[in-house]
Amino acid sequence: MFDVLSAVPGSFWSAGSAVLALVLAIGGGGAVRHIPNRSAAVVEKLWSLRGSVAGRVIALDGEAGYQPQVLRGGLHFFFPFQHRLHRVPLVTIPQGEIGYVFARDGASLSGLQTLGSNPPIHDFQDAAQFLRNGGQKGPQRRILREGTYAINLAQFVVLTRRMVHALELDSRDEVLFDRMRVSLDERLGFEPLVIKEIHDSLALVTVHDGPVLPAGEIIAPRVGDDPAKATFHNGFQEPDQFLAAGGRRGRQLQVLLEGTHYLNRLFATAERAAKTVIEAGHVGVIISYAGANSEGGVQAEPLLPGKHAFNTYAGKVLIVPTANFTLKWHDTESGAHGFDKKLTAVSATTRDGIAVTLPVSAIVRIDSNDAPCMVQRFGDIRTLVEQTLDPIVTAWLRNAAETRTLLQLREERAAIEQAAGAALKDRFAQCGLELQDLLVGTPSSGIADHKTRAA
Repeated sequence: MFDVLSAVPGSFWSAGSAVLALVLAIGGGGAVRHIPNRSAAVVEKLWSLRGSVAGRVIALDGEAGYQPQVLRGGLHFFFPFQHRLHRVPLVTIPQGEIGYVFARDGASLSGLQTLGSNPPIHDFQDAAQFLRNGGQKGPQRRILREGTYAINLAQFVVLTRRMVHALELDSRDEVLFDRMRVSLDERLGFEPLVIKEIHDSLALVTVHDGPVLPAGEIIAPRVGDDPAKATFHNGFQEPDQFLAAGGRRGRQLQVLLEGTHYLNRLFATAERAAKTVIEAGHVGVIISYAGANSEGGVQAEPLLPGKHAFNTYAGKVLIVPTANFTLKWHDTESGAHGFDKKLTAVSATTRDGIAVTLPVSAIVRIDSNDAPCMVQRFGDIRTLVEQTLDPIVTAWLRNAAETRTLLQLREERAAIEQAAGAALKDRFAQCGLELQDLLVGTPSSGIADHKTRAA
């Protein structure tokens, strides 16, 4: 294909040039063609002295076949009987939408890829540059943003929400690409991901391209989050930069926060989740699943009160109260947090052989700096209470009851309470709890008072 207007010297275009153009237009074998400004045209060369294109869709070196250049509006001149023009509409991506590109020609994908890489290409309007710079065939990592594009639709298929832009090369093309378009529409792939501040939410990202995670890891680490570096991927919106920074496929540690994110849903999908809220009087102890064995587990720094963009696939947050709370050894009552639901009043036998029950209340506090260590040792507060504190408190009070008669137990209750508080304070501290106060209730024996006095 060539443009006669650019090939013939300007002096040739005398008054008779108009007559020549008219003759060529009428009977010159399609030598003059007009393209409306609202359209473009893909040129197919029917024959060439260089032969036919082999092993490709696009003829880069003047062979017969589809040519890489796209013709825009105006009159175009060709050698007679050599070219066929396929008029196609300009590709328009509406504001606030995304277009996806499928390349029919190019280098093959590697075994690590699911999408084609094209770092130098920005808008797919230069098919020759795409092919000569190693552009890969198949669905592309780069997407199209709002605007109108003159794209070679023999080389590229563009999927938008409303239609498939393509030059049909095979009767199955329409069904195949429309199926892709519907699938993308179902996953909201044609619209950006918008996260609003009022929703207190974030997005958990899963990447579907690139190298797999190393054995033993379940969350891909943060990469490419420094805006000053060339590998900054701007929240997964630049897939090639993400992979150049060492990004891996799979669930990502990095989350997306408030804003508008233009994600290629073939490259990365996002799942909305609520932010982690730590109320006043509490901290959040992080149990991490991310990183190597030395980096995972209980983290030394807890989350302080506030809202946190915590990735719930990368770990969990155990809420630990740091304000005073009460543990009750009682048959019908429990504290507000419910850590003592399985505790009952302490059962004991007095020195005079009478079975008694002692209701006990302990007011305790956990320092925020001690919370991670407490979780590391005991798992959670309820386990600590049921498996460690309950035996300690029960054993001490049973020993106190066995050395006293029922009458002494009742009369010396205040002294027992004071002694128990002093004795158990250190034991509680060893478990990461500050014992603020210990209250021992009136012993109950089920025996009438007059019989108890007689005994």
